[in-house]
Amino acid sequence: MAGVIDTSEFRNGLKIEIDGEPFVIEYFQHVKPGKGSAFVRTKIRSLLSGRVLEPTMKSGDKVGVPDIEEKAMQFLYVQDGDYYFMDKRNFEQTFLSEKVLGDAKNFLKENIDADVLFWNGKAIAVTLPNSVDLKVTKCDPGVRGDTVSGALKPATLETGFVVNVPLFINEGDVLKIDTREGGKYLTRVATAG
Repeated sequence: MAGVIDTSEFRNGLKIEIDGEPFVIEYFQHVKPGKGSAFVRTKIRSLLSGRVLEPTMKSGDKVGVPDIEEKAMQFLYVQDGDYYFMDKRNFEQTFLSEKVLGDAKNFLKENIDADVLFWNGKAIAVTLPNSVDLKVTKCDPGVRGDTVSGALKPATLETGFVVNVPLFINEGDVLKIDTREGGKYLTRVATAG
């Protein structure tokens, strides 16, 4: 543990340590009732397991500050379900398992930059850019005469992820995909050819 803070310093996105486990504060509210002492309602998410807790703490309670470091790294390759990243400054490599990456694995292609979160020297999470450009590897052509407004069809991207796209998208097109909303199609960046 790197230090201690009290509940008056809470803010959304703050990383704290409780019972030896790192959490991020997703929501908090200071409550001052007419009778009794003030307290803080919180909603925190574990950086290790993703589980969400909603503890209530007394005003002035202290929690730990985890030993967390975020490094800008580059994704290299996948081997046996492990995703390897390289620190661009000193060329050290680390890996994250497919389970730890979760949905982020759907948007990783070679040489993409990402921020890897380390806790006590161990890689525990990755933060991708808000959007990535991925090539369509498989996509059925749009049905002629199907002009329903907003009609979508499935397209398989170079990472193997399937996303719903408008009918005018073809194999070989490069698409901008939003990594924050589970892989939502944003726009076409380049056409096949």
